[in-house]
Amino acid sequence: MAGSESVYGNAQKASVIRKAEKGKERYIRKFGDDSNADYSAEVVENKYIGDILGVKNIEIGKSEPGTCKGFDEDKGIIVGNIRMGFGHYRIAMAMASAAHSMGYTPYWMDLNSYPETTCTKVISAQNELYSMGSRISQTDKLFNKFFWEPMNYTGFKKLSYNAGDQKNAELMAPVYKNVPKDIPVIGTHVWPAQAAVHAGMKYVVNAIPDNWPMALHFAEGSVHTIQCRFAYQGYRTMSGMAGKNILKSMPSDSIIYTGHYIDDELVRNIEKDNAARLSRKDSGKPMRFLLTIGGAGAQKEIFAAIINELLPDIKKNKAVLYVNIGDYMNVWEDLRKLAPDMYLYTKTHFNDWEETKRFCEEALTGDVEGIHLFCHNNIFEAVYATNLLMRSCDVLVTKPSELSFYPVPKLFIKRIGGHEQWGAIHSAEMGDGTLECRDIPSTIQMVRLFADDDVTLKNMCSAIDTNKKLGLYDGAYNVVKLAMELKKGGATA
Repeated sequence: MAGSESVYGNAQKASVIRKAEKGKERYIRKFGDDSNADYSAEVVENKYIGDILGVKNIEIGKSEPGTCKGFDEDKGIIVGNIRMGFGHYRIAMAMASAAHSMGYTPYWMDLNSYPETTCTKVISAQNELYSMGSRISQTDKLFNKFFWEPMNYTGFKKLSYNAGDQKNAELMAPVYKNVPKDIPVIGTHVWPAQAAVHAGMKYVVNAIPDNWPMALHFAEGSVHTIQCRFAYQGYRTMSGMAGKNILKSMPSDSIIYTGHYIDDELVRNIEKDNAARLSRKDSGKPMRFLLTIGGAGAQKEIFAAIINELLPDIKKNKAVLYVNIGDYMNVWEDLRKLAPDMYLYTKTHFNDWEETKRFCEEALTGDVEGIHLFCHNNIFEAVYATNLLMRSCDVLVTKPSELSFYPVPKLFIKRIGGHEQWGAIHSAEMGDGTLECRDIPSTIQMVRLFADDDVTLKNMCSAIDTNKKLGLYDGAYNVVKLAMELKKGGATA
């Protein structure tokens, strides 16, 4: 079994191992050690996206110890995830969508949703620290330059970082106690994958999200999948993960390039949605910009600048804004202060999932005007609203994170964390997104290019159609296929 002592034959220093062990001990002192717990595991309905994605939830510790209920050990596949921002939830939804379309039953296993367990307590503590760092990095330039960017870019890259995560993941393993061990697991964050390996799950796929190779994402004992060929080479050779030292490479069967992790309903409708975008552009209909605001409102000043820039266009019915603020209602008040006139043109869609779904469906073929602002308290609805809006938007405005890989024309604003810049670089090279706009003036310049000329949008739509033919967006299908083939072959990584 993989541990903190080495990674694919590359030994960790004794000091690194001691530090990892002390880190685990600190968490035990703070949150306890439930390694001997016999948590029940049972499948229940997901009332939010179950009807769309065929998802069922895995509940842990709700019934008598030792209970195991409701699992389909033939067609079931576990999507292991955590809520840490929206990104890993979004990737998990893509995996669930692909699995459902292929005739499997996706089981949603959020390791950050079992509050009585040490697992969730550890993840929540780390999530709170990461969220706080993200927010501070947007307002404190020195903190961002000397701590946040280096940590996200070089700190997480170091092989030594993996040791601490491996030790902490041992505290997460008990939630898998009574989950059938031969059901494949797709981890959309490294912790669910590491925990699954430590718990003895037989067939584990670790779906790595980032295009920047980081040792943070290693879960030895699983098969790693990669969205980009650049990242494949970096991970395979462990390039730069021990300074200038050359490390032993990953075995070829432990890492596989799959393509982008995208939901079935988005991939299936690429040509239709692009044709609608080009038709709206050719007929002079208002251009639809989708703004996704996560991270507790991080970067809201950039989004407010975009809104203020487009308000004259919105007034003349030359532009439309979709604004999804996730589950952060406070962002609405912040935006109203920074862009006070937006209120005059805004229709709110708050906590009415059926109405949101109806709007998104009608927008596919109907006309839309003004500003439409979405907020849902439920995390499933908050995240998936962007997916539904994506199909009828013309341009997605986002930081270059997990959304970098989605098949929709994209305008990338300033990143949060150095590793994200590689998502924009990859997208620009594939032709389906802009370069990263690192300040407000360059962001506004790109807004005007999309709004005022035909070339930018048409080029991206053409590239997306071509990329689909090449299979670039088939990553989620390929990951699911790999997970089920591991089980069929009876071989573990």
